[in-house]
Amino acid sequence: MTAPTPPPPAPRRRPSTLGGLVYLLVVAAAGVGLLVVALGPWRRGVTLIGVALLVGAVMRTLLPENEAGMLRVRRSRWIDLVMLAGVGAALIVLAVVIPDQPG
Repeated sequence: MTAPTPPPPAPRRRPSTLGGLVYLLVVAAAGVGLLVVALGPWRRGVTLIGVALLVGAVMRTLLPENEAGMLRVRRSRWIDLVMLAGVGAALIVLAVVIPDQPG
């Protein structure tokens, strides 16, 4: 006779690493930026998304590998850093340099 198997653990509702918390903050800020783009001045929204990605890039650089959580997408920290910082900087630059259209 075999021993009964224990029930599966309940799903966790909170991040287990500091990187997971930072990831959620970056996603939340990007969501707010998208809301601003949809409802208000699009330049501010795009800039907010870019800044959120830059914060994610800085935190990916500073956090150790075992604490990076969802910020650690690739095996190399530098690829994650270049991708996050590159897209964040590109969004900010585009929000600044695109000229206003006559209404």
